[in-house]
Amino acid sequence: MTEQDFERMPLTPYDEYPVHATPYPMSYVPNTDYAWDDGYFFMIYDLDAGIQMWNGMRIAPNSNIIGGHSAFNVRGVQRTLRLSRIWRDDFSVAIGPLRYEFIEPLRATRMVLEPNESGMSYDLVWRGLAPPHLSAHHRAVRNGRFTTDQSRYNQVGTATGWLEIDGERTIIDEARPWGGSRDRSWGVYESRPPLLGPGKWLPPAPPPPIARALRFSCFLESEGFSSYFHFHEGPEGENVPLNDAFGTPFEGWINHGWDGPELKLVGHRHALAWRPGTRSMTSGTVVITDEKGGDWTLEMEVKLPPHVLGTIGYHVGAWRDGGTIHTYHGASPALEWDEFDFSSQPCDHVFPGTGETRKLFGVEHLAAVRVTAPDGSVTVGRAQIEIFLNGRYAPYGFEGQSDQGGLTGRGIA
Repeated sequence: MTEQDFERMPLTPYDEYPVHATPYPMSYVPNTDYAWDDGYFFMIYDLDAGIQMWNGMRIAPNSNIIGGHSAFNVRGVQRTLRLSRIWRDDFSVAIGPLRYEFIEPLRATRMVLEPNESGMSYDLVWRGLAPPHLSAHHRAVRNGRFTTDQSRYNQVGTATGWLEIDGERTIIDEARPWGGSRDRSWGVYESRPPLLGPGKWLPPAPPPPIARALRFSCFLESEGFSSYFHFHEGPEGENVPLNDAFGTPFEGWINHGWDGPELKLVGHRHALAWRPGTRSMTSGTVVITDEKGGDWTLEMEVKLPPHVLGTIGYHVGAWRDGGTIHTYHGASPALEWDEFDFSSQPCDHVFPGTGETRKLFGVEHLAAVRVTAPDGSVTVGRAQIEIFLNGRYAPYGFEGQSDQGGLTGRGIA
């Protein structure tokens, strides 16, 4: 039997370029884990208008699926479109009405959502304010197997263009662009049901010496500079390397445009306030220390109901058939959408794919920020802040919580 007797991985348009990292076509990945994926999320927002737009795509080569989502959040009312199709039939970065066009790689991306049954559409250009930052490589090991082996970069940006919902169009012009952020990652992230498989057939993994309790990720834009930083802590506030999908203790940078000076950040401390009955932030102060020893004080006030992640399709329950962004939904392309009012949090939500009711809150925050620089100068800005709180976290008095099927720490009370 020769290799001609087996299915061949097809060529893709990307095979034209000298960018291969394996001796195979770009449709092949050197890992058979269903958790291997490759993709994006983008978001744009305006604090005064009270509008956010979120979208993302992920290719899961080992299930041969490209899945995506696009959502409008208008002061807590979230309308979400979920999309999916077979990947190797078409290697374009597009699913049905949603597509990305890379105008200038790492700098400018056009995002288009053509008119569709959800009533949402847009034509936007997302532009980076400074170079993206590649984080330290993420690795985690359980029972001798890499459960995370992933690269990730983050970027702060702005957006212009237009967006429309139910025929009402909002123009975003160059004179007043909206804020934006993006996250780009590839590799093995973490296994998610239903492709994870029944855990009862595997021996229990030993608990990590220190489990991650807090993830804090911040995309900041202020007058004359932008910054991305993230930190991760254990149950007692330990800021040490963790055997976890987000294991880096602290990383961060301050950029003054594309060609201006860059400062590396080396430390942090924080005092945060929380919405009752949730693990959502309402306000807080974060102090970040740069490599020269200077402290930057960020006073944050969350202006809008935080965005709820449970509807986008990464976890079981959002897709009505019980699948996820990584699974086949019986059509190619498959589209579905829904709208829920999360303006008052925490709130009860019935997941359509399971029929289960859960008490939800948002973990993606938009804040007005007052920044005091090391020299005492003050600027004002805006930020997107992601906060995952898993289990017990003693610094703020949070107790342990039961497992929530992949959403623990991501917005279930």
